[in-house]
Amino acid sequence: MKKQRSSRMVVAVQGTSLKKMIILAVLGCMMMFMLIGAITSLKPEYRISSSSVSNMTDQFSQETFIHLFSFENHYFSQLLPKERQKPNYSALLFRMATSINPDDPRSLLGGELPGFTLYDSKIIVAGEGTDYTNMPYESAPPLEVMLAERQASLESLEEADKKHEEKQVPPPTQTTGGRKVVYIYHTHTRESYLPALKGVTDPDLAFHQTVNVTKVGEKLAEEMEKRGIGAEVSTIDIEGELKKKGMKYYQAYDMSRKTVVEAMSRNRDLQYFIDIHRDARRRKYTTIKIHGADYARVAFIIGGENARYEKNLQLATQLHHLLQKKYPGLSRGVIEKKGAETNGKFNQDLSENALLIEFGGVDNTFEELFRSVSAVADVFSEYYWQAQKVQAPAPAEKR
Repeated sequence: MKKQRSSRMVVAVQGTSLKKMIILAVLGCMMMFMLIGAITSLKPEYRISSSSVSNMTDQFSQETFIHLFSFENHYFSQLLPKERQKPNYSALLFRMATSINPDDPRSLLGGELPGFTLYDSKIIVAGEGTDYTNMPYESAPPLEVMLAERQASLESLEEADKKHEEKQVPPPTQTTGGRKVVYIYHTHTRESYLPALKGVTDPDLAFHQTVNVTKVGEKLAEEMEKRGIGAEVSTIDIEGELKKKGMKYYQAYDMSRKTVVEAMSRNRDLQYFIDIHRDARRRKYTTIKIHGADYARVAFIIGGENARYEKNLQLATQLHHLLQKKYPGLSRGVIEKKGAETNGKFNQDLSENALLIEFGGVDNTFEELFRSVSAVADVFSEYYWQAQKVQAPAPAEKR
């Protein structure tokens, strides 16, 4: 009878290989501790923090994150169009390595061309035809240019006002009961429009002491009142105050901030704060025909460096969509502005219901502007009364 031999597997480990493994493990631990020590010894401004990670991820598009989520849940990939369901990894790696977005040449030019960062804004919601080549911007001329005396065509303003008043608005079914709940002001008070200025054709000279964006603000308040919403308009000439106090143009928001704070302390009923501006773009970007009539297009600007950014963005986005529904193409979209070359707050950190609206451009007429004012008041009143219903306390239950 034969005995069965037990089969055994013998693994021979050479002494030199074992030593290498131990040395590599020790070196790895040493490198890890050295790296941790280097990171913790850095000055706070150079350490990796949540803000630095946030700045890095800001460079990634929403599609990138959807692709990452789709690795775990394939249903996320259905949110993207078919042509974008396959991520472009080469472009993503290039962007991570160089901070340059191949789809946005401003990421390369912005750091090289002096003053180019003035246009380094971000389109949050794009309106019809809005892209990075025609986003709203405001020129910043010397203060003496804005304060120079120019002749204005008061006849054109009066004619536009008369035509606007001919349009009847049905009496409101509800009102704020005499309370002023909207505050309208103008940080760049003297921004004006070329058609209203006699003999002025240079867009850099489109400024006037009285015939300017304040007329747009006054008309907006009138349209709000017609719809039962009490509105207060600031009469303070911010640029005039800058001259009196020897301040610079870029300090205009500091001046208008005081105006808003004083209004808030004086009237506790104020809920919405709207800063009216005029874009420096030319007519083809700031005008649209709706139902056979020309309108001055509007744009919503959100400061990307304010504590109430999310709420302000939500308000601007909802108004944009309401305009798009009732007046297609009137809104150019919602634009975020932040960085060293801009204010970044626009006083919007003072309230969750703060807006900066660009009404038209240098070539728009007051007739076109007043049409847009009516449209904005129309959708704002719709939004306001709906918000009031949502915020109203529920009726007490009967016992």
